[in-house]
Amino acid sequence: MSLLISQMPADVVHPMKDESRGSLCTQNEKLLHKVIFLSFWLQDTFKITTKKVSLDVFLPDGRSIRIEILTSDTAERVLEIVSYKMGLSRELIGYFSLFLIQFQSDNVLSVMKKMAEFELPYVSLQSTEVENCKVGLRKWYMDPSLDSMLMDCQTAINLLYEQAVQEIEKKWAKPTEEQRQELEALRKAGNQTKFLELAQKVQHYGYMQLDSCACDYPEPGCVATLAVGNNEISCYFKLPSNQTQEVNFKMSRIKSWQVTFLGTLLEEEESPQQTLNQNLELRFQYSEGNNSWQWFTIYSKQAFLLSSCLKKMITEKMMKLAAENPEMQIEVPLEQGKRKKSYHQQSQTNSFDFPLRKGKISFKSTEEDCVFETIREEDL
Repeated sequence: MSLLISQMPADVVHPMKDESRGSLCTQNEKLLHKVIFLSFWLQDTFKITTKKVSLDVFLPDGRSIRIEILTSDTAERVLEIVSYKMGLSRELIGYFSLFLIQFQSDNVLSVMKKMAEFELPYVSLQSTEVENCKVGLRKWYMDPSLDSMLMDCQTAINLLYEQAVQEIEKKWAKPTEEQRQELEALRKAGNQTKFLELAQKVQHYGYMQLDSCACDYPEPGCVATLAVGNNEISCYFKLPSNQTQEVNFKMSRIKSWQVTFLGTLLEEEESPQQTLNQNLELRFQYSEGNNSWQWFTIYSKQAFLLSSCLKKMITEKMMKLAAENPEMQIEVPLEQGKRKKSYHQQSQTNSFDFPLRKGKISFKSTEEDCVFETIREEDL
């Protein structure tokens, strides 16, 4: 059994037509109704009674901040509460997000998913089947150079510094020996700003690290470790022959991707009951040149997180393009389902290798679930 959960063309930006501007208010009202509906739907599905509870939000350095919330509070609301308590500037909240993080033995952690704004963190913690999961606060952008936008807020600097130290300690970021010595000296001196400036030059700094997963490239049955950021998917493959290979898939060559749910009913021994073995796969269409496209498949429980990272990189690329070219209006998808209007020159060539067009998320659903058919990925 398989179900296509979402399909996303990478070329999600297109010039806005005049008639579309007048409908922005109506679209925002529809989005608000969808978010309200989803919040109530989640509460009703999991039989959650609205009440006050305490929630621990974990920071990259291992500390946690305890806040008081309602069980019906969305991730957007919880993020506002924890940001206020920490003293994070309100204008910078959008550079951070809440994540569901699994803490394993031997100081190993896995970022399982980014919480959608309408998601209820309390419900997610109660309903997840993954053990030892907690809510964590992390930066949410894939372009390391965006660190510079947060340098006027000490709370933001502290968060970036803590996450940078964590990435290096866990070997997600890979400094050279010379860089490591310089970083250690800056760390001992307590110079966080210089530390972050140097960290931007470190390989895989600011990338989202994913757990080892299976894939069909460069041959079926390979195991891969993925790091996503800075407009690429960096993959370390372990071949069946025990050889290793590194491949970087550039976002400029990705045409589209889709996430599919794969379910298999398993017969339990000495029991008539069946269990559902759940798996996710992300397939992306990639060009290796000569205008030929090939599909690559990654089998990972973090497929939705990977999809969110890909979309985030495209959004940041388009926002940068729009800021550099203010003459032609283009529509940039934002996390909140809103639209940022800006311009670029007619003569500007597309930074991707394919035509620009609008992308939508598609849901296969029953008539009872038809409300989801009108929800686009930018709405989530």
